[in-house]
Order: sequence, then C-alpha cells, then structure tokens
Amino acid sequence: MKVQAVYNNRFLKKGLEFAADNGALFVATTSLALSTVARPLVIMATPKTNKENKKYAAVKSLASSAVGYLLMLCASLPLAKSIKKIDENPTKYLKTETINTLKAGEKTLSKSKRYSFATQLFKLGLGFVIAVPKSVMTCALIPPFMEKVFGKKSDTSQPTFTGLPKNIGKIIDTKIVKNMAEKFHNTNFEQHIISMTDALATATFITQTSKSKKIEENRKKALMYNAGISTGLCISGGYLINGITKKSTDKFIKNFKEANKNSPKLTKYIEGIKVVKPALILGGLYYIAIPLISTFLADRFDKN
Repeated sequence: MKVQAVYNNRFLKKGLEFAADNGALFVATTSLALSTVARPLVIMATPKTNKENKKYAAVKSLASSAVGYLLMLCASLPLAKSIKKIDENPTKYLKTETINTLKAGEKTLSKSKRYSFATQLFKLGLGFVIAVPKSVMTCALIPPFMEKVFGKKSDTSQPTFTGLPKNIGKIIDTKIVKNMAEKFHNTNFEQHIISMTDALATATFITQTSKSKKIEENRKKALMYNAGISTGLCISGGYLINGITKKSTDKFIKNFKEANKNSPKLTKYIEGIKVVKPALILGGLYYIAIPLISTFLADRFDKN
C-alpha cells in the first residue's frame, strides 16, 4: 500500500506535470535549490584548497543560479503557455500533415512520443538558447557578488510574445523538426539537450572569465579549471549513472503506468519523469558530489 501511495502521490504528479510542461524552468529551479545552499557549502568545505579560490568558486555558483533562474523564469513562462495552447488545439497551429506525421499511429497527438520530442525541443532547448547570455551575465556578476558576500571590493519583467504559439507551430511544421522527431523520439534526448546546454554555458563562461578585467588575474585559472572539470565530470558521470539506473527507472515507469492507467494525464506524467531523472542526476552530481573534487583539482592545476 505504501508503494502504491508513492505512485499516486498528488505532489509527485504535480511535479511531473510541471517538469513536462516547463522542463527548462524545472531544471533551473532544481539548480537554484542546489546551487544556493548545497554547492557553496561543499566548496567552502573542500580541504587543503586556497581560501580565495574557494570563495570565487562559491560566488560563481550563487551568481550563476540567480542569473539562470531569472532569465529562465522570464523566458519560459510565455513559451510554456504557448505550447500548452498548441497541446489543447493542435489543428489551429499545426498543419494536418504535421499532426498525422507526429501522431505516427497514436490515437491522439498528446500521446505521441514524436510530438513530445518536438515540443521538448522548445521546452528544454530554451536553456541552450540562453546559455550564452547566462554565462556572460554570471561572469559579470562575480565581482559584485564577491563584494556583497565576502566584503571583497572589486527590474526584471516578464516579456510578452504576441503570436508565439503560431510561430512555434510554424517551426514544428518544418521538415527538419519532423525528421528529427522521427529519428530521435526514442532516444535519451532530454539528457542530451541538458548536457549540451551545460557544455555551451561552461565554454562561454570560461571565455568570458579569461577576458574579464574585473576578476583578479591570479584567480582566473582556478575558476576556469573549476568550471571545466565540474561540467566534464558531471556530463560523463550523468550518462554513467543514467545507464546504471535504466532498469530501475523502467520498472518505476511500468508500475507508475499501472497505478495511473486511467488518468488522462498519464502521458504527461511519463514525459515529466523523463525530464526529472536527468535533471536530478546532473543536478546532484554538479552541485553536491563534484564541487569537492573540482575545487580541489582546480586549485592543484592552478598551482602547477
């Protein structure tokens, strides 16, 4: 009975639905929760590491989470609402040919894995789009954050998009999106998108850090090493853990389907599970397990 209660938990279902509807914001929210508390504490607790290098790494985590969440909040809400409009009335925004192609034999478009892939390209891909501005802003905010947090000197509004559902529909109508949906709908594309976003964000951050005139020169290399090591370990470790946990995840999904077989939102919940899993794996690695290793190694690389 206790196990059954887990599959029917109201909060779990709400969380899965939120992840399915707004994957990018779910990832940003997870990152915010972990990066503002867990990661700075782990970094500052790293043994035998230069104190100033630890401070810069901790501040980078705080700045990145603040910028990332605010950017994602502003950008993802109108996008998620627009895609929901397409979900509710696909014939208004998509061509008949596109609907038939994406349905691929399913009774409804909402149950199609191909349609899920096409919409998640926008929901999770949004993180990839804002990765560069996020990293640029993170780098720029490190000096003021250092001053505020450690005393070391050195009006966001939601945009409105008219006709956004129609523009999204036009992109989904394109041949390239339909071909990608056909080829990749059964792959682990959720984790691929999140990993590519992390890689792009890190590469941008390293570039901006090397050019920054406000970050102390003798702290730049350790900060860049830390970012590169963290992301590299996170992505490789994420795929390793995903492979190890695949059977248990499949079993959970099977039991969840059985427990909620009469729910009209079952497809949405399963879509959410596939977003939540990589987000939690990568978040747990990046913000808890890896900071201790990357901060320690970055300090050693910097010294040598």
